[in-house]
Amino acid sequence: MRHKYLAPVFLALAIAFGVLLGIIIARSNGAGNTFINKGSDMTLVDKVFYLIENEYVDTVNMQELQVEAVNSVIDQMDPHSEYFEPEVVKEVNEDLQGSFEGIGVTFRIEKDTVTIISTIKGGPSEKCGILAGDRIVYVGDSLVAGVGINNNKVMKLLKGPRGTKVDVKMFRRGVNGLLDFTITRDVIPTYSVDVAYMLNETTGYIKLEKFIATTHKEFVKAVKKLQAQGMTQLVFDLRGNSGGYLSEAVDIADEFLSKGSLIVYTQGEHRDRQYIFARRRGMLEETPVIILIDEGSASASEIVAGALQDNDRGTIIGRRSFGKGLVQEQFDLGDGAGLRLTVARYYTPTGRCIQKPYDGDREKYILESYDRYLSGEMFSADSIHFADSLKYVTPGGKTVYGGGGIMPDVYVPLKQDSTEYFFNKIVNASIVFQQAFDYSDAHRDEIMKYGDEKTFDKKFVFTDKMWNEILKEAKSKQITGTDEQKNVAKKLTVQLFKAYVARNVFGDEAFYPLYEPLDEILKEAIAEF
Repeated sequence: MRHKYLAPVFLALAIAFGVLLGIIIARSNGAGNTFINKGSDMTLVDKVFYLIENEYVDTVNMQELQVEAVNSVIDQMDPHSEYFEPEVVKEVNEDLQGSFEGIGVTFRIEKDTVTIISTIKGGPSEKCGILAGDRIVYVGDSLVAGVGINNNKVMKLLKGPRGTKVDVKMFRRGVNGLLDFTITRDVIPTYSVDVAYMLNETTGYIKLEKFIATTHKEFVKAVKKLQAQGMTQLVFDLRGNSGGYLSEAVDIADEFLSKGSLIVYTQGEHRDRQYIFARRRGMLEETPVIILIDEGSASASEIVAGALQDNDRGTIIGRRSFGKGLVQEQFDLGDGAGLRLTVARYYTPTGRCIQKPYDGDREKYILESYDRYLSGEMFSADSIHFADSLKYVTPGGKTVYGGGGIMPDVYVPLKQDSTEYFFNKIVNASIVFQQAFDYSDAHRDEIMKYGDEKTFDKKFVFTDKMWNEILKEAKSKQITGTDEQKNVAKKLTVQLFKAYVARNVFGDEAFYPLYEPLDEILKEAIAEF
Protein backbone atom coordinates (compact mmCIF):
# COMPACT_ATOMS: atom_id res chain seq x y z
CA MET A 1 0.00 0.00 0.00
CA ARG A 2 2.69 2.48 1.05
CA HIS A 3 4.71 1.83 -2.13
CA LYS A 4 2.10 3.51 -4.29
CA TYR A 5 2.79 6.79 -2.45
CA LEU A 6 6.49 6.47 -3.20
CA ALA A 7 5.89 6.04 -6.92
CA PRO A 8 6.15 9.77 -7.80
CA VAL A 9 9.39 10.06 -5.84
CA PHE A 10 10.84 7.01 -7.57
CA LEU A 11 9.71 8.47 -10.88
CA ALA A 12 11.38 11.81 -10.17
CA LEU A 13 14.62 10.10 -9.12
CA ALA A 14 14.50 7.80 -12.14
CA ILE A 15 14.10 10.81 -14.42
CA ALA A 16 16.98 12.55 -12.68
CA PHE A 17 19.16 9.46 -13.06
CA GLY A 18 18.31 9.36 -16.74
CA VAL A 19 19.29 13.01 -17.08
CA LEU A 20 22.63 12.44 -15.34
CA LEU A 21 23.32 9.35 -17.43
CA GLY A 22 22.56 11.36 -20.57
CA ILE A 23 24.99 14.06 -19.50
CA ILE A 24 27.73 11.50 -18.85
CA ILE A 25 27.16 9.91 -22.26
CA ALA A 26 27.08 13.32 -23.92
CA ARG A 27 30.32 14.34 -22.26
CA SER A 28 31.99 11.09 -23.26
CA ASN A 29 31.07 12.02 -26.81
CA GLY A 30 32.48 15.51 -26.37
CA ALA A 31 29.09 17.17 -26.12
CA GLY A 32 27.25 18.98 -23.36
CA ASN A 33 28.62 21.27 -20.67
CA THR A 34 25.96 21.25 -17.94
CA PHE A 35 27.30 20.54 -14.46
CA ILE A 36 26.53 21.42 -10.84
CA ASN A 37 29.32 22.62 -8.61
CA LYS A 38 30.08 20.24 -5.74
CA GLY A 39 30.28 23.22 -3.41
CA SER A 40 26.81 24.43 -4.36
CA ASP A 41 24.33 25.22 -1.57
CA MET A 42 21.64 23.40 -3.52
CA THR A 43 20.08 20.40 -1.79
CA LEU A 44 19.75 17.03 -3.50
CA VAL A 45 16.12 17.81 -4.30
CA ASP A 46 17.06 21.23 -5.74
CA LYS A 47 19.68 19.60 -7.95
CA VAL A 48 17.30 16.91 -9.20
CA PHE A 49 14.57 19.37 -10.11
CA TYR A 50 17.07 21.81 -11.65
CA LEU A 51 18.32 19.07 -13.94
CA ILE A 52 14.81 17.92 -14.85
CA GLU A 53 13.73 21.45 -15.69
CA ASN A 54 16.81 22.28 -17.73
CA GLU A 55 17.91 19.00 -19.28
CA TYR A 56 14.98 16.59 -19.55
CA VAL A 57 14.09 15.38 -23.05
CA ASP A 58 10.39 16.39 -22.88
CA THR A 59 8.38 19.25 -21.43
CA VAL A 60 7.55 18.62 -17.79
CA ASN A 61 4.99 20.42 -15.60
CA MET A 62 7.37 21.24 -12.78
CA GLN A 63 4.65 22.44 -10.40
CA GLU A 64 2.72 19.19 -10.68
CA LEU A 65 5.87 17.11 -10.31
CA GLN A 66 6.93 19.01 -7.19
CA VAL A 67 3.47 18.72 -5.61
CA GLU A 68 3.49 14.96 -6.21
CA ALA A 69 6.92 14.64 -4.67
CA VAL A 70 5.96 16.77 -1.63
CA ASN A 71 2.81 14.73 -1.03
CA SER A 72 4.75 11.48 -1.32
CA VAL A 73 7.33 12.61 1.23
CA ILE A 74 4.69 13.82 3.68
CA ASP A 75 2.76 10.56 3.39
CA GLN A 76 5.79 8.70 4.71
CA MET A 77 6.20 10.96 7.77
CA ASP A 78 2.94 10.84 9.72
CA PRO A 79 -0.79 10.59 8.95
CA HIS A 80 -1.72 14.16 9.88
CA SER A 81 0.80 16.38 8.09
CA GLU A 82 -0.72 17.62 4.85
CA TYR A 83 0.05 19.88 1.89
CA PHE A 84 -2.79 22.08 0.62
CA GLU A 85 -2.85 23.60 -2.83
CA PRO A 86 -3.92 27.28 -2.98
CA GLU A 87 -7.54 26.63 -3.93
CA VAL A 88 -7.98 24.31 -0.93
CA VAL A 89 -6.38 26.49 1.78
CA LYS A 90 -9.32 28.89 2.15
CA GLU A 91 -11.80 26.03 2.37
CA VAL A 92 -9.69 24.26 5.01
CA ASN A 93 -9.35 27.41 7.10
CA GLU A 94 -13.05 28.28 6.88
CA ASP A 95 -13.92 25.01 8.57
CA LEU A 96 -12.18 26.15 11.76
CA GLN A 97 -12.67 29.92 11.68
CA GLY A 98 -16.29 29.91 12.80
CA SER A 99 -17.70 31.62 9.71
CA PHE A 100 -17.77 31.59 5.93
CA GLU A 101 -19.30 33.69 3.18
CA GLY A 102 -22.36 32.27 1.45
CA ILE A 103 -26.17 32.23 1.33
CA GLY A 104 -26.95 30.70 4.73
CA VAL A 105 -28.62 27.33 4.18
CA THR A 106 -28.06 23.72 5.12
CA PHE A 107 -28.89 21.33 2.32
CA ARG A 108 -28.88 17.68 1.45
CA ILE A 109 -28.77 16.04 -1.96
CA GLU A 110 -31.74 13.69 -2.12
CA LYS A 111 -32.62 11.76 -5.28
CA ASP A 112 -30.20 13.88 -7.30
CA THR A 113 -31.81 17.12 -6.11
CA VAL A 114 -30.45 19.83 -3.81
CA THR A 115 -33.02 20.07 -1.00
CA ILE A 116 -32.97 22.87 1.58
CA ILE A 117 -33.04 21.36 5.07
CA SER A 118 -33.04 24.67 6.91
CA THR A 119 -32.15 28.33 6.54
CA ILE A 120 -29.85 30.00 9.03
CA LYS A 121 -31.77 32.43 11.20
CA GLY A 122 -31.19 36.00 10.06
CA GLY A 123 -29.16 34.81 7.07
CA PRO A 124 -29.50 35.92 3.43
CA SER A 125 -31.72 33.03 2.34
CA GLU A 126 -34.18 33.43 5.20
CA LYS A 127 -34.44 37.16 4.43
CA CYS A 128 -35.27 36.30 0.80
CA GLY A 129 -38.10 33.97 1.80
CA ILE A 130 -36.47 30.63 1.02
CA LEU A 131 -38.03 27.81 3.06
CA ALA A 132 -37.02 24.38 4.29
CA GLY A 133 -38.12 21.82 1.70
CA ASP A 134 -37.43 24.07 -1.31
CA ARG A 135 -35.44 22.45 -4.13
CA ILE A 136 -32.71 24.31 -5.99
CA VAL A 137 -33.13 23.75 -9.73
CA TYR A 138 -30.84 26.44 -11.17
CA VAL A 139 -27.93 28.40 -9.75
CA GLY A 140 -27.45 31.23 -12.23
CA ASP A 141 -27.61 29.52 -15.61
CA SER A 142 -26.38 26.18 -14.26
CA LEU A 143 -28.90 23.37 -13.97
CA VAL A 144 -28.21 21.51 -10.71
CA ALA A 145 -31.22 19.17 -10.56
CA GLY A 146 -30.95 15.67 -12.02
CA VAL A 147 -27.43 16.14 -13.39
CA GLY A 148 -25.34 14.21 -10.88
CA ILE A 149 -24.45 17.23 -8.76
CA ASN A 150 -22.39 16.67 -5.61
CA ASN A 151 -21.85 18.62 -2.38
CA ASN A 152 -18.56 20.20 -3.48
CA LYS A 153 -20.04 21.51 -6.73
CA VAL A 154 -23.05 22.96 -4.92
CA MET A 155 -20.83 24.67 -2.34
CA LYS A 156 -18.67 26.24 -5.05
CA LEU A 157 -21.75 27.61 -6.80
CA LEU A 158 -23.38 29.00 -3.65
CA LYS A 159 -20.35 30.31 -1.75
CA GLY A 160 -18.81 33.63 -2.69
CA PRO A 161 -17.52 36.95 -1.34
CA ARG A 162 -19.76 38.97 0.94
CA GLY A 163 -21.95 41.43 -0.98
CA THR A 164 -21.97 39.48 -4.25
CA LYS A 165 -25.28 38.20 -5.59
CA VAL A 166 -26.39 34.80 -6.83
CA ASP A 167 -29.61 34.01 -8.72
CA VAL A 168 -31.38 30.75 -7.93
CA LYS A 169 -34.57 29.12 -9.21
CA MET A 170 -36.45 26.98 -6.68
CA PHE A 171 -39.16 24.35 -6.86
CA ARG A 172 -41.65 24.50 -3.99
CA ARG A 173 -44.41 21.98 -3.35
CA GLY A 174 -47.86 23.38 -4.12
CA VAL A 175 -46.52 26.23 -6.26
CA ASN A 176 -46.77 26.21 -10.05
CA GLY A 177 -43.54 26.95 -11.89
CA LEU A 178 -40.17 27.85 -10.41
CA LEU A 179 -39.61 30.64 -7.91
CA ASP A 180 -36.85 33.19 -8.63
CA PHE A 181 -34.62 34.50 -5.84
CA THR A 182 -31.66 36.85 -5.93
CA ILE A 183 -29.59 36.28 -2.79
CA THR A 184 -26.91 38.66 -1.56
CA ARG A 185 -24.15 36.61 0.04
CA ASP A 186 -23.04 37.50 3.55
CA VAL A 187 -20.87 36.24 6.41
CA ILE A 188 -22.51 33.09 7.75
CA PRO A 189 -21.59 31.97 11.27
CA THR A 190 -20.83 28.31 11.90
CA TYR A 191 -21.31 26.67 15.26
CA SER A 192 -19.61 23.88 17.16
CA VAL A 193 -22.18 23.30 19.92
CA ASP A 194 -24.72 20.94 18.35
CA VAL A 195 -27.20 21.11 21.20
CA ALA A 196 -27.51 22.12 24.85
CA TYR A 197 -30.59 21.09 26.84
CA MET A 198 -31.69 19.63 30.18
CA LEU A 199 -31.93 15.84 30.36
CA ASN A 200 -33.89 16.19 33.61
CA GLU A 201 -34.39 18.78 36.33
CA THR A 202 -30.72 18.80 37.38
CA THR A 203 -28.69 17.26 34.54
CA GLY A 204 -27.55 19.33 31.58
CA TYR A 205 -26.34 17.92 28.27
CA ILE A 206 -23.98 19.63 25.82
CA LYS A 207 -22.85 18.00 22.57
CA LEU A 208 -19.82 19.50 20.87
CA GLU A 209 -19.15 18.75 17.19
CA LYS A 210 -15.65 20.25 16.79
CA PHE A 211 -13.22 22.79 18.23
CA ILE A 212 -13.29 25.95 16.11
CA ALA A 213 -12.34 29.57 16.84
CA THR A 214 -15.66 30.28 18.59
CA THR A 215 -16.02 27.01 20.54
CA HIS A 216 -15.14 28.25 24.04
CA LYS A 217 -17.42 31.27 23.65
CA GLU A 218 -20.28 29.01 22.50
CA PHE A 219 -19.61 26.57 25.34
CA VAL A 220 -19.74 29.27 28.01
CA LYS A 221 -23.02 30.57 26.58
CA ALA A 222 -24.49 27.05 26.64
CA VAL A 223 -23.36 26.46 30.24
CA LYS A 224 -24.89 29.72 31.42
CA LYS A 225 -28.18 28.84 29.73
CA LEU A 226 -28.31 25.43 31.41
CA GLN A 227 -27.28 26.81 34.80
CA ALA A 228 -30.15 29.26 34.55
CA GLN A 229 -32.44 26.26 34.02
CA GLY A 230 -31.22 24.54 37.19
CA MET A 231 -28.24 22.46 36.00
CA THR A 232 -26.16 21.06 38.85
CA GLN A 233 -24.42 18.27 36.89
CA LEU A 234 -23.35 17.95 33.25
CA VAL A 235 -23.04 15.31 30.54
CA PHE A 236 -20.47 16.63 28.04
CA ASP A 237 -20.67 14.70 24.77
CA LEU A 238 -17.50 14.55 22.65
CA ARG A 239 -18.44 11.50 20.61
CA GLY A 240 -17.55 11.88 16.94
CA ASN A 241 -15.68 15.13 17.68
CA SER A 242 -12.56 14.95 15.51
CA GLY A 243 -10.80 17.90 17.15
CA GLY A 244 -9.65 21.32 16.01
CA TYR A 245 -7.88 24.17 17.79
CA LEU A 246 -5.72 23.18 20.77
CA SER A 247 -6.30 26.59 22.37
CA GLU A 248 -10.08 26.07 22.44
CA ALA A 249 -9.68 22.63 24.01
CA VAL A 250 -7.44 24.13 26.69
CA ASP A 251 -9.93 26.91 27.44
CA ILE A 252 -12.77 24.41 27.86
CA ALA A 253 -10.70 22.09 30.08
CA ASP A 254 -9.87 25.18 32.16
CA GLU A 255 -13.58 25.59 32.96
CA PHE A 256 -13.54 22.24 34.81
CA LEU A 257 -10.14 22.40 36.55
CA SER A 258 -8.84 24.48 39.43
CA LYS A 259 -6.26 27.17 38.74
CA GLY A 260 -2.75 25.70 38.40
CA SER A 261 -3.88 22.24 37.28
CA LEU A 262 -1.84 20.83 34.40
CA ILE A 263 -4.02 20.43 31.31
CA VAL A 264 -1.54 19.20 28.71
CA TYR A 265 2.07 19.53 27.65
CA THR A 266 3.65 19.37 24.20
CA GLN A 267 7.12 18.51 22.95
CA GLY A 268 8.82 17.93 19.61
CA GLU A 269 12.29 17.62 18.12
CA HIS A 270 12.32 21.34 17.36
CA ARG A 271 9.83 22.40 20.03
CA ASP A 272 10.84 22.64 23.66
CA ARG A 273 8.52 21.13 26.20
CA GLN A 274 5.64 23.50 26.87
CA TYR A 275 3.33 23.07 29.84
CA ILE A 276 -0.20 24.46 29.74
CA PHE A 277 -1.97 25.00 33.05
CA ALA A 278 -5.45 26.11 34.07
CA ARG A 279 -5.21 29.89 34.47
CA ARG A 280 -8.44 30.95 36.14
CA ARG A 281 -11.36 29.82 38.23
CA GLY A 282 -13.60 27.77 35.96
CA MET A 283 -17.39 27.92 35.72
CA LEU A 284 -17.69 24.17 36.32
CA GLU A 285 -15.01 23.42 38.91
CA GLU A 286 -17.60 22.23 41.43
CA THR A 287 -20.01 20.67 38.90
CA PRO A 288 -20.07 16.86 38.62
CA VAL A 289 -19.32 15.98 35.01
CA ILE A 290 -19.37 12.93 32.76
CA ILE A 291 -17.52 13.00 29.43
CA LEU A 292 -18.79 10.81 26.58
CA ILE A 293 -16.26 9.58 24.01
CA ASP A 294 -16.05 6.96 21.28
CA GLU A 295 -13.79 5.83 18.44
CA GLY A 296 -14.58 9.07 16.58
CA SER A 297 -13.32 11.34 19.38
CA ALA A 298 -9.87 12.61 18.41
CA SER A 299 -7.17 15.21 19.05
CA ALA A 300 -8.64 18.19 20.94
CA SER A 301 -11.43 15.95 22.26
CA GLU A 302 -8.82 13.61 23.69
CA ILE A 303 -6.96 16.53 25.26
CA VAL A 304 -10.08 17.54 27.19
CA ALA A 305 -10.96 13.95 28.17
CA GLY A 306 -7.37 13.17 29.12
CA ALA A 307 -6.98 16.35 31.19
CA LEU A 308 -10.09 15.63 33.22
CA GLN A 309 -9.31 11.92 33.60
CA ASP A 310 -5.73 12.51 34.72
CA ASN A 311 -6.83 15.17 37.22
CA ASP A 312 -9.42 12.77 38.69
CA ARG A 313 -12.10 15.18 37.57
CA GLY A 314 -15.27 13.50 36.38
CA THR A 315 -15.93 10.15 34.72
CA ILE A 316 -15.19 9.13 31.12
CA ILE A 317 -17.86 6.87 29.59
CA GLY A 318 -18.06 5.23 26.17
CA ARG A 319 -15.47 3.46 24.03
CA ARG A 320 -11.75 4.00 23.40
CA SER A 321 -11.09 7.21 21.50
CA PHE A 322 -9.34 7.51 18.13
CA GLY A 323 -5.75 8.01 19.32
CA LYS A 324 -4.40 11.23 17.77
CA GLY A 325 -1.65 12.68 19.94
CA LEU A 326 0.09 14.88 17.36
CA VAL A 327 0.09 18.67 17.15
CA GLN A 328 -0.08 20.35 13.74
CA GLU A 329 0.96 23.88 12.83
CA GLN A 330 -0.05 25.48 9.53
CA PHE A 331 2.59 27.29 7.48
CA ASP A 332 2.04 29.69 4.57
CA LEU A 333 4.23 28.66 1.65
CA GLY A 334 4.02 32.09 0.02
CA ASP A 335 2.23 31.09 -3.19
CA GLY A 336 -1.18 30.62 -1.61
CA ALA A 337 -0.43 27.01 -0.74
CA GLY A 338 -0.14 25.80 2.82
CA LEU A 339 1.57 23.07 4.80
CA ARG A 340 -0.03 21.65 7.91
CA LEU A 341 2.97 20.04 9.58
CA THR A 342 3.16 17.92 12.72
CA VAL A 343 5.54 19.79 15.03
CA ALA A 344 5.04 18.11 18.40
CA ARG A 345 3.32 15.40 20.39
CA TYR A 346 0.97 16.24 23.20
CA TYR A 347 0.97 14.47 26.53
CA THR A 348 -1.77 14.24 29.14
CA PRO A 349 -0.95 15.38 32.72
CA THR A 350 0.25 11.93 33.83
CA GLY A 351 2.66 11.82 30.85
CA ARG A 352 0.60 9.70 28.46
CA CYS A 353 1.10 10.04 24.72
CA ILE A 354 -2.11 8.59 23.36
CA GLN A 355 -1.01 8.60 19.69
CA LYS A 356 -1.80 5.21 18.18
CA PRO A 357 0.79 3.38 16.01
CA TYR A 358 1.29 4.31 12.35
CA ASP A 359 3.14 2.09 9.88
CA GLY A 360 2.87 4.33 6.81
CA ASP A 361 -0.47 2.96 5.60
CA ARG A 362 -2.77 5.98 5.90
CA GLU A 363 -5.94 4.14 4.91
CA LYS A 364 -5.32 1.45 7.51
CA TYR A 365 -4.67 4.13 10.12
CA ILE A 366 -7.91 6.01 9.39
CA LEU A 367 -9.99 2.82 9.32
CA GLU A 368 -8.39 1.29 12.40
CA SER A 369 -11.74 1.40 14.20
CA TYR A 370 -12.86 -1.34 11.81
CA ASP A 371 -10.01 -3.51 13.11
CA ARG A 372 -11.37 -2.91 16.61
CA TYR A 373 -14.70 -4.22 15.40
CA LEU A 374 -13.11 -7.37 13.95
CA SER A 375 -10.99 -7.98 17.05
CA GLY A 376 -14.03 -7.82 19.30
CA GLU A 377 -13.02 -4.63 21.11
CA MET A 378 -16.26 -2.87 20.15
CA PHE A 379 -18.19 -5.57 22.01
CA SER A 380 -16.00 -6.12 25.07
CA ALA A 381 -13.31 -4.15 26.86
CA ASP A 382 -11.71 -7.47 27.85
CA SER A 383 -10.30 -7.78 24.32
CA ILE A 384 -8.09 -4.70 24.86
CA HIS A 385 -4.60 -5.50 26.14
CA PHE A 386 -2.21 -2.79 27.34
CA ALA A 387 1.46 -3.31 28.09
CA ASP A 388 2.61 -2.46 31.62
CA SER A 389 4.82 0.25 30.11
CA LEU A 390 1.67 2.07 28.96
CA LYS A 391 0.08 2.18 32.42
CA TYR A 392 0.03 5.42 34.37
CA VAL A 393 -1.47 6.37 37.73
CA THR A 394 -3.41 9.54 38.48
CA PRO A 395 -2.97 11.50 41.73
CA GLY A 396 -6.15 9.83 42.98
CA GLY A 397 -4.70 6.35 42.38
CA LYS A 398 -6.62 5.48 39.22
CA THR A 399 -4.81 3.49 36.50
CA VAL A 400 -4.97 5.04 33.03
CA TYR A 401 -3.42 3.96 29.74
CA GLY A 402 -1.41 5.46 26.89
CA GLY A 403 -0.38 4.15 23.50
CA GLY A 404 -3.63 4.47 21.58
CA GLY A 405 -6.53 6.70 22.56
CA ILE A 406 -8.23 7.51 25.84
CA MET A 407 -9.64 4.43 27.57
CA PRO A 408 -12.93 5.30 29.31
CA ASP A 409 -13.52 4.68 33.00
CA VAL A 410 -16.83 3.01 32.13
CA TYR A 411 -16.79 1.01 28.89
CA VAL A 412 -20.06 0.75 26.93
CA PRO A 413 -19.77 -1.85 24.15
CA LEU A 414 -21.88 -2.12 21.04
CA LYS A 415 -24.86 -4.40 21.59
CA GLN A 416 -24.61 -7.95 20.24
CA ASP A 417 -28.29 -8.74 20.37
CA SER A 418 -29.34 -11.05 17.53
CA THR A 419 -32.94 -9.86 17.87
CA GLU A 420 -31.79 -6.42 16.69
CA TYR A 421 -30.21 -7.79 13.51
CA PHE A 422 -33.04 -6.64 11.21
CA PHE A 423 -33.19 -3.19 12.84
CA ASN A 424 -29.44 -2.67 12.42
CA LYS A 425 -29.61 -3.71 8.77
CA ILE A 426 -32.41 -1.29 7.84
CA VAL A 427 -30.69 1.53 9.73
CA ASN A 428 -27.30 0.88 8.11
CA ALA A 429 -28.98 0.75 4.70
CA SER A 430 -30.41 4.26 5.43
CA ILE A 431 -33.95 2.98 4.92
CA VAL A 432 -35.35 4.53 8.10
CA PHE A 433 -33.51 7.77 7.39
CA GLN A 434 -34.83 7.98 3.82
CA GLN A 435 -38.40 7.12 4.74
CA ALA A 436 -38.35 9.75 7.49
CA PHE A 437 -36.98 12.33 5.07
CA ASP A 438 -39.63 11.58 2.47
CA TYR A 439 -42.40 11.72 5.08
CA SER A 440 -41.26 15.01 6.62
CA ASP A 441 -40.80 16.52 3.18
CA ALA A 442 -44.35 15.60 2.10
CA HIS A 443 -46.02 16.53 5.43
CA ARG A 444 -43.93 19.49 6.60
CA ASP A 445 -46.89 21.81 7.16
CA GLU A 446 -48.76 19.19 9.19
CA ILE A 447 -45.72 18.48 11.37
CA MET A 448 -45.08 22.17 11.97
CA LYS A 449 -48.52 22.41 13.58
CA TYR A 450 -47.22 20.39 16.54
CA GLY A 451 -45.20 23.48 17.44
CA ASP A 452 -42.07 21.79 18.77
CA GLU A 453 -40.37 18.41 18.99
CA LYS A 454 -41.66 17.64 22.50
CA THR A 455 -45.29 17.94 21.47
CA PHE A 456 -44.53 16.07 18.24
CA ASP A 457 -42.90 13.25 20.24
CA LYS A 458 -45.96 12.87 22.47
CA LYS A 459 -48.72 13.13 19.89
CA PHE A 460 -47.33 11.81 16.61
CA VAL A 461 -48.54 8.33 15.66
CA PHE A 462 -46.27 5.99 13.73
CA THR A 463 -48.72 3.96 11.64
CA ASP A 464 -48.66 0.43 10.25
CA LYS A 465 -48.62 1.99 6.79
CA MET A 466 -45.32 3.74 7.57
CA TRP A 467 -43.83 0.48 8.87
CA ASN A 468 -45.03 -1.43 5.81
CA GLU A 469 -43.29 1.12 3.56
CA ILE A 470 -40.06 0.41 5.43
CA LEU A 471 -40.56 -3.35 5.11
CA LYS A 472 -41.25 -2.94 1.39
CA GLU A 473 -38.01 -1.01 0.91
CA ALA A 474 -36.09 -3.57 2.96
CA LYS A 475 -37.41 -6.36 0.77
CA SER A 476 -36.32 -4.48 -2.36
CA LYS A 477 -32.82 -4.37 -0.90
CA GLN A 478 -33.00 -8.10 -0.05
CA ILE A 479 -32.85 -7.44 3.70
CA THR A 480 -34.64 -10.21 5.55
CA GLY A 481 -35.35 -11.12 9.16
CA THR A 482 -37.43 -13.34 11.41
CA ASP A 483 -40.81 -12.25 12.75
CA GLU A 484 -39.23 -11.71 16.18
CA GLN A 485 -36.49 -9.53 14.67
CA LYS A 486 -39.05 -7.48 12.77
CA ASN A 487 -41.17 -6.96 15.89
CA VAL A 488 -38.12 -5.71 17.79
CA ALA A 489 -37.15 -3.52 14.84
CA LYS A 490 -40.58 -1.91 14.69
CA LYS A 491 -40.44 -0.89 18.36
CA LEU A 492 -36.99 0.67 17.90
CA THR A 493 -37.83 2.25 14.55
CA VAL A 494 -40.73 4.29 15.97
CA GLN A 495 -38.42 6.47 18.08
CA LEU A 496 -35.68 6.75 15.49
CA PHE A 497 -38.19 7.68 12.78
CA LYS A 498 -39.61 10.43 14.99
CA ALA A 499 -36.13 11.73 15.78
CA TYR A 500 -35.23 11.96 12.09
CA VAL A 501 -38.51 13.69 11.21
CA ALA A 502 -38.07 16.17 14.06
CA ARG A 503 -34.58 17.04 12.85
CA ASN A 504 -35.79 17.58 9.29
CA VAL A 505 -38.57 19.92 10.38
CA PHE A 506 -37.52 21.54 13.67
CA GLY A 507 -33.72 21.52 13.23
CA ASP A 508 -30.70 19.52 14.40
CA GLU A 509 -31.26 20.39 18.06
CA ALA A 510 -34.63 18.57 17.94
CA PHE A 511 -32.99 15.25 17.11
CA TYR A 512 -31.11 14.52 20.34
CA PRO A 513 -33.95 14.69 22.89
CA LEU A 514 -35.97 12.24 20.79
CA TYR A 515 -33.02 9.94 20.10
CA GLU A 516 -32.09 9.78 23.79
CA PRO A 517 -34.05 6.54 24.58
CA LEU A 518 -31.96 4.69 21.95
CA ASP A 519 -28.60 6.05 23.10
CA GLU A 520 -26.92 3.34 25.19
CA ILE A 521 -23.90 5.44 26.17
CA LEU A 522 -26.05 8.40 27.24
CA LYS A 523 -28.32 6.09 29.24
CA GLU A 524 -25.22 4.73 31.01
CA ALA A 525 -24.17 8.31 31.85
CA ILE A 526 -27.56 9.14 33.35
CA ALA A 527 -27.45 5.93 35.38
CA GLU A 528 -23.92 6.80 36.60
CA PHE A 529 -25.17 10.11 37.99
